[in-house]
Amino acid sequence: MKSTETIIGNEQIPADLFPLIDGLCTVGAELAKTIARGSLGQTLGGAVGENSDGDQQKALDVMADEAFANALKSLGVRWYASEEQEVVVELDPNGKYALAIDPLDGSSNIDVNVSIGTIFSIFEAKEGADESFLRPASEQIAAGYIIFGPQTGLMVTFGNGTQFYILNPDTGRYEMANDHVVVPKDSIEYAINASNYRHWSKPVKAYIDDCIAGTDGIHERNFNMRWVASLVAETHRILTRGGIFLYPSDSRDGYANGRLRMVYECAPMAFLVEQAEGHATNEHDRILDQTATELHARTPLVFGTPMKVDRLSSYHDLPEKEVSALFGARGLFRK
Repeated sequence: MKSTETIIGNEQIPADLFPLIDGLCTVGAELAKTIARGSLGQTLGGAVGENSDGDQQKALDVMADEAFANALKSLGVRWYASEEQEVVVELDPNGKYALAIDPLDGSSNIDVNVSIGTIFSIFEAKEGADESFLRPASEQIAAGYIIFGPQTGLMVTFGNGTQFYILNPDTGRYEMANDHVVVPKDSIEYAINASNYRHWSKPVKAYIDDCIAGTDGIHERNFNMRWVASLVAETHRILTRGGIFLYPSDSRDGYANGRLRMVYECAPMAFLVEQAEGHATNEHDRILDQTATELHARTPLVFGTPMKVDRLSSYHDLPEKEVSALFGARGLFRK
């Protein structure tokens, strides 16, 4: 694989983490080529089984997982935790890092040419595999994602702000595009799967009803709804344009804690968003204050522009009678 030499020596990337980040980017560049070939190459979106959590695996899911695991064996990673594998894998007994990864987020969108990506989280490795990942999310030392879309890019944080690099197709190297990403403080966009409205809690319904009410509601402005069903694409839009993303808990079987994984998805995205001056919660409490209880644990996730995220949290803080009254007065879909 070709080295991404242009990010070598960048003062914003810690020297001891650079080989690992470089390795992730190198695999990302190769995956970008595979994805760009689409059906002209091998079948990428075909189902090949289920992962440890019962979700359908696509061919590209498995391909990406194998590529990252193989590339990271010599890059200081002791513990490798993948959404596509049931247990943590030890890559290098002498490695100092524990890396959690969703090798291919948004795989349901592979065949329709929508942005997909890779999400990763890095901790200092502990002696045991579980203790390296089942710890406060605030102990991450780096997190990021690689997005495969019109541009292939790396969004990353090391705890001192969020940076964005773009893979230059002419040079094959990642180049700095924004060294200080900040979530815009104002936006008229919200992202949620509205088809699940009937299953949401009253605070979530009330919040969305307020958005739908537009100029006739308490916000006194019209909103646009977005839903891509690719967490990387949703996060990239909010880091770029602001707004709020919601994947709440709901009343369906298996959705009491939402569907997104704390270790592989929510913790790294929360770290990125907070370092870009946004907020990220599990609907009411800060994600980075949470600790996963098991490797594939799920949690609700809400993130974006601070004022919007905090407003939703405040709905959850209201007494039940007040929420019921608020929802009853504003609910646009009530019978």
